[in-house]
Amino acid sequence: MEETKRRDAAKLIGLTLATPAVTAEILDQAAAEAVEFTRQVEASALGSTTLGHLDQAVTEINRAYSLKPPSQVFETALAYRRKVGVLLRSNHTHQQGRELLAYAGWLSELLAWLAHDLGSAGAGSAFANDAFVHGQQAGHGQLCAWAMDAAASINIYEARPDRAVAAARRGLSEVGSTHPLTVRLHAQAARARAAEGDAEGFSAAFRAAEDAYDRLPPRPPQRFGEDVLPLAEYAITSYPATSCIWLGQADRARQYAERALATFAAAPEAARSPSRQAIARIDLALAHAQLGEPDAAIVLGHQALDSARVVGSVRNRAHDLTAYLDRRHPRETATEGLREKLRA
Repeated sequence: MEETKRRDAAKLIGLTLATPAVTAEILDQAAAEAVEFTRQVEASALGSTTLGHLDQAVTEINRAYSLKPPSQVFETALAYRRKVGVLLRSNHTHQQGRELLAYAGWLSELLAWLAHDLGSAGAGSAFANDAFVHGQQAGHGQLCAWAMDAAASINIYEARPDRAVAAARRGLSEVGSTHPLTVRLHAQAARARAAEGDAEGFSAAFRAAEDAYDRLPPRPPQRFGEDVLPLAEYAITSYPATSCIWLGQADRARQYAERALATFAAAPEAARSPSRQAIARIDLALAHAQLGEPDAAIVLGHQALDSARVVGSVRNRAHDLTAYLDRRHPRETATEGLREKLRA
């Protein structure tokens, strides 16, 4: 009892006035507590290979995005997203928690694009927002910016250009000026301005995209082992093609669409996207239609719909093409064949 009182008194008056024996005892006890503190912060229910497996899974899903049917990839990505949600509720270290938050965000970013491809803007927007929030929680600015790139595209196709501009600006605040994503986000804002019919706004935003492209380093960063530079090159060619169509600048649209198709042809096979190529062909078709060349437009429309990946955005643009041909070239009977293919 007396010894306990002495220890308690020493704790109250501090080590300064304690005897050497009591001081040594207190320090030994503190050392044991420090070991326990360390054990608690390192305690985790995650297996040693869990995070490595998640990294491999997200890499494979990212690679499969343009190669496999979107419904199939969506199911796989959603299954992994649910697994990560369970892991986030389990016992893990702080560092592991940040990594899990990032993997959750990356999976939701992919799910946003896949939902958009499958025709669900609501699900796409929800997953894009989820990716942004998880990126914020993980302290991962680039993930936040990728999420807003998806949100911008979804809002453009849903005829909400003001929201697309807001998403692009939000993304730009999260990423460095020399990252290829900066090019995409400025180009997204330019495309949204064109959708509003704002030619001056388009020109200003697109100049910012071109300036950002000129500042890119010789070796841009990768994303899950893949070069992201082609995504910037696509944005700097295909987005202005679409924009010039909306602004009624057919000749410029034709030039940009041709450059976009040449960019895809020159890209490594793994970096090509059948759906993006199809959209570039539809933009080129619309340019020909606006220039009074419906036959060339219909041929290109068929080529686009022969793509291995006719997703929601491709169908959306193909509807624009058939609608324009019906308005401007109502006697063109070949349009019906294109319309039938689109229905199929």
